[in-house]
Amino acid sequence: MLLLNTTDTLSGTVPLSVDFDCPEDFFIFIFHILFATSAVLVSGSVVVGIFNTRSLRVQNRFIFMLNTSISDTLTGFSVYYLGLFDVQESYPPRNGTYYILPSLLGVNVLTFVFAQYDRYFAVSYPFFYNRYVTRSFVIGVCAFCWIYTYSILIVLQLLPVSKAAQINGILVITLQIIVLSKAVMTIKLYFIARSQLVREAPGAERDNKKESLRIIIVVVIFFLALWCPSFVNIIVKQYTMKGLKFRNEATNVFAVMARLNALVTPSLYIWGSPALRRAVWSTVWRRVCPWRRTR
Repeated sequence: MLLLNTTDTLSGTVPLSVDFDCPEDFFIFIFHILFATSAVLVSGSVVVGIFNTRSLRVQNRFIFMLNTSISDTLTGFSVYYLGLFDVQESYPPRNGTYYILPSLLGVNVLTFVFAQYDRYFAVSYPFFYNRYVTRSFVIGVCAFCWIYTYSILIVLQLLPVSKAAQINGILVITLQIIVLSKAVMTIKLYFIARSQLVREAPGAERDNKKESLRIIIVVVIFFLALWCPSFVNIIVKQYTMKGLKFRNEATNVFAVMARLNALVTPSLYIWGSPALRRAVWSTVWRRVCPWRRTR
């Protein structure tokens, strides 16, 4: 959808997100600096750790982790703009990015859906999975998440406003279906983890499946918990013209919660995977903090 971005017409610069007239303004500004830096460091560490560890790169589940972590790293960088400057992406847009930066979350939404189905087939149909779901196929799926998300965005920007609004309504309905499927798959994976894996013989393969299921279940639950309030508010505003409105992206509590996934998701990856934790330490933080030693 073609939307006009407005800026400071006198100076041509983008003002800061807050006026520093009260203590809350200082808190908001400092929070976004710390959050952006933490998100970049944590998610960037996951990206470097997976890229530089061959034993992780050859596993499909870590490719999905890599894809979301790249998106999370870019989201962390985006907070330096969205959180520190007076930016409004929703209508009427002000100093916006034509949804280029917020759409990074859309990449993760699609990636998590495919990652859930990946784990479902890996555990429930291992012979089919090992034969057909190759590393190249998974990389292609991850590339599709980026291409689809930003292709739709380009189309919306090029179409007339009326036509773009119609397509946007269809996309909102589609997104509702995707969110519902994520919730259903999360429940299904939970029962698979509780019932099917119990019947398998103890061993490294069983532990690997159990770990991968635990990570994707926990990550998706946290993602939906942080992202759904913003999604619901958008739906309410679109269909009822009500909903909560905020001064800008920095003060939009729901948008901030959604962007928090850029820090929470890679942190959960590191928490849930000892192999990734070792890779991140050996390839990143041991070089940054050479005086520290692994216990």
